[in-house]
Amino acid sequence: MSSAPTIHTETVDFVMLYIVGIAVVLLLGVTITMIYFVIKYNRKKGHKPVDIHGNLWLEIIWIVIPTILVLSMFYFGYTGFIEIRRVPKDAFVVNVTARMWQWEFKYGNGKVTDTLYVPVNKPIKLEMESADVNHSFYIPAFRIKEDAIVGRKTYLYFTPQKIGDYDVACAEYCGLGHSMMYTKVKVISEEQFNEWYKK
Repeated sequence: MSSAPTIHTETVDFVMLYIVGIAVVLLLGVTITMIYFVIKYNRKKGHKPVDIHGNLWLEIIWIVIPTILVLSMFYFGYTGFIEIRRVPKDAFVVNVTARMWQWEFKYGNGKVTDTLYVPVNKPIKLEMESADVNHSFYIPAFRIKEDAIVGRKTYLYFTPQKIGDYDVACAEYCGLGHSMMYTKVKVISEEQFNEWYKK
């Protein structure tokens, strides 16, 4: 069993570290170059500027390298996005209704709860809608978030891989009680879930 709550967590963490790594390298590179140029080309009194001519290879390099970096970030981000939009056919469906200021989970057998119960290692599809204003269903530990929109069905897919309790929050300001719109995802064993589901 993976130590990550979902498979998707590893993908999101990789993309985040990849982008931050590139940003740190660029920041250090630009800062060091800037300091070097400030010292080396510090204008002395009576200095006359020299004409600067273009360098074709330098211009090609500073166009090609950033383009490759941006395209690679897009590629990794897009593959991660596709991963959570392709829902397996055997996914367990839970209907989620967001309202000020609570979450409601309705299961196929008619059971309704304010806490999301799901079996471990089972694909879960949340079909979401809002009863009043726009909300955003967010599970920080799983690195997933999806808006619940008034008058429109949205969905979110994940496969929990570790038993435990995880916070669910509303990530979009929805009124005075927004900061209190929390609940839990309880990931339990399949046996426990089947027993709970049949009660």
